[in-house]
Amino acid sequence: MRIALTGSSGKLGTVVARELRSAGHEVIGLDIRGERGSGFVQVDLVDYGQVIDALAGVNDKHDGIDALVHLGAIPAPGISSDVATFHNNMISTFNVFWAAVRLGIDRIVYASSETVLGLPFDIDPPYIPVDEDYAPRPESVYSLVKVLEEHLATELVRWHPELSITALRFSNVMVPEDYAEFPFDADARARKWNLWGYIDARDGAQAVQRALENAPAGFDTFIIAAADTVTTRANAELIAEVFPNVETRGDLDGTGTLLSIDKARRLLGYDPQHSWRDHR
Repeated sequence: MRIALTGSSGKLGTVVARELRSAGHEVIGLDIRGERGSGFVQVDLVDYGQVIDALAGVNDKHDGIDALVHLGAIPAPGISSDVATFHNNMISTFNVFWAAVRLGIDRIVYASSETVLGLPFDIDPPYIPVDEDYAPRPESVYSLVKVLEEHLATELVRWHPELSITALRFSNVMVPEDYAEFPFDADARARKWNLWGYIDARDGAQAVQRALENAPAGFDTFIIAAADTVTTRANAELIAEVFPNVETRGDLDGTGTLLSIDKARRLLGYDPQHSWRDHR
């Protein structure tokens, strides 16, 4: 496929671009900044004219797009002001989705966020492991935008039944260089904000590829996390210390992820291959 990738210069986007190209896809990166070359177009995503023009065709670089991966955004709460975060992320996503629909690009995969699950878990989650079955609980403006984006996608596929939009609720993205700080064993509360979760960027790229290949028409959401936690401490011990009053479900022995990836495994074929433990 020829794939447009917004946010191609970001932490996750750089790895997604590399992995999709390695899999044989042509990738056109769209970002506000990046390395000049045949696979990159500088685009301000809050400018709809630039977005639709870049997706439709760019000089001798491409003459149309088969699929869209949208990762471009202010990537976390607290980086910019709340208003700037809302304006940038909500408008960018609307522009990208709307332009894709106008141009007949009917396969979209984009970055939602684990934050829609109620992060940081200062208020207890409804149960552990958390999954996609309970309603979003945004606790920041950043997360509120992610929820609104999911609502936007829901309505777009209702209007356009042939359209496929997949929201990947990525956990905290890590690359191998980050693993020097692992494990987070000293204080159970230091990483309780996301149930001790993370995602290796290479597995994040795998999830994108699986969604591009396997997601049917319609809209769906998937938690995307590593298969393990960021600590060597046992899940039962962590939960007893930090979330003693929360319902637990299933077998929580060991250090398996508490951000359930069962749905992504079952429906997308997602199968994480990377762990910080491989770099110890």
